[in-house]
Amino acid sequence: MENALTIDVEEWYHLCGPETLPEVSGRVRRVLNNTRQILALLDEAGIKGTFFLLGCVAEEEPSLAPLIAGAGHEIASHGWSHRLVTTLEPEEFRKELRRTGDLLEAQTGRRPIGFRAPQWSLGAATPWAFRILLEEGYRYDSSLTPLPFVGNRRGLRVPHEIAGGLLEFPPLVTPFPGINLPTGGGWGFRFFPRSLVTGSIRRLNQGGSPAVLFIHPREMEPDGPRVKLTPFREFIVYGPRRSVAERLKPLLSCYRFTTLERLTDLWDTASSSRHTMPLQPFTP
Repeated sequence: MENALTIDVEEWYHLCGPETLPEVSGRVRRVLNNTRQILALLDEAGIKGTFFLLGCVAEEEPSLAPLIAGAGHEIASHGWSHRLVTTLEPEEFRKELRRTGDLLEAQTGRRPIGFRAPQWSLGAATPWAFRILLEEGYRYDSSLTPLPFVGNRRGLRVPHEIAGGLLEFPPLVTPFPGINLPTGGGWGFRFFPRSLVTGSIRRLNQGGSPAVLFIHPREMEPDGPRVKLTPFREFIVYGPRRSVAERLKPLLSCYRFTTLERLTDLWDTASSSRHTMPLQPFTP
């Protein structure tokens, strides 16, 4: 079973919330060097991943997208501004998609077919967004997380079809009585025991579904800069600040990983031959 390793390519200060909106000009950029470390890690393991690139970052660091694509990885869209989709009007969302798609295509020669919203901000409140993604040529989304507060805790934990045939790849979570635990990325990926993460991957694979992991370039720096936050939000954003590399390396040697584009192609092939993968309609 092939799983997916995904990277949300954004700067260290690209967090969602009003506290991160003040002027950021003059802040030291760190995403290029941190992304290079991730590329080296994947190259050593012989693994290709999906990089959800923020449009404004691709504009500020024009060598970044060609660097990633040149190493054989998939470039997907993370939107332009890192604003929550729930704060955008439909046409604003479309403009962000097009602006990012146009830039990434100009930089790499390929238009993205996948999208991930900042802070998982697609769902029942934004049913129009899925239609726009389809109209703009996207084949898959990876924004619906089955977690409380930032998603739908009753949402599906496995890949499935949503509006109009758009494929959805939710991030890995671990079922727990009354709640799902965020073991697929972020603070939870670094906080919970490794056995809990590996066990969750194994159970998904045994059921015929891939696990989707996600990391951020800033997580390569255990002592990197932080945005000043309230204590609770600081824990939710950062958790334990040890480098994500120490958690990721053993997984790269134990499990198979590929791009979400390849998993989408495999889904299409399976769907055309007796629908061997689960198909579920999206209901807002």
